Parts: sequence; structure tokens; C-alpha cells
Amino acid sequence: MHRLPSLCLLVVALLATGLQPASALDRRVRIVNETGYTIVRFYGSNSGTDNWEEDILGNSVLPSGQSVIINFDDASGYCKFDFRAIFEDDDEVVEPGVNICEVATFTFH
Repeated sequence: MHRLPSLCLLVVALLATGLQPASALDRRVRIVNETGYTIVRFYGSNSGTDNWEEDILGNSVLPSGQSVIINFDDASGYCKFDFRAIFEDDDEVVEPGVNICEVATFTFH
């Protein structure tokens, strides 16, 4: 008879872990460069803004074949982010609407 309350508590705990608010989600994404060119600037801004903000790489670069983990948590609660990569040859790739709450790795090809 004592098992039923324990089982109910376990079910409630499992359900609660799957129902996290968007603000509690992990916003870290591994950015992988598989383009053959070095990424010299990288921007990731939530889709609710018109500003690219600052270059996330700063003084660093992301060579082809390398990756970096970036925490996109900007306290906005947004899960959709637009990515912009600028390469050593001045080419640019923009990937709009990446769901950083669901994607753990994003690869530039």
C-alpha cells in the first residue's frame, strides 16, 4: 500500500522535468566549422532583435575542422536565434531561426 504514494511522486517528478519553462532550457550549442575556410567573425542574436550584437569570437577565430561551444543565454527567454558567420575570404553565411533550445550542435558546411 505504501508503494502507490511513492509511485505517484515519481510520476509527478518525471513529468515536471519534461515541462521546464523556456527560460530553464540549455542554450549551449557547439558550433562546428566544416567549410574549408576559417570563420573570422561569428554572431548569434535572438530572432526578436534587429541587431547582430557583438562578434562572439572576439579576438579568436574558428578554423575549419574545429568547433567551439557557445552559451547563447542572453536572458531574453528566446530559443530561436539567427547565426551569421563571416569567413576569411569575406564570404558570409546567415542561418535564421536556429532553435538553440533543441539543437546541441550546429555545423557550417
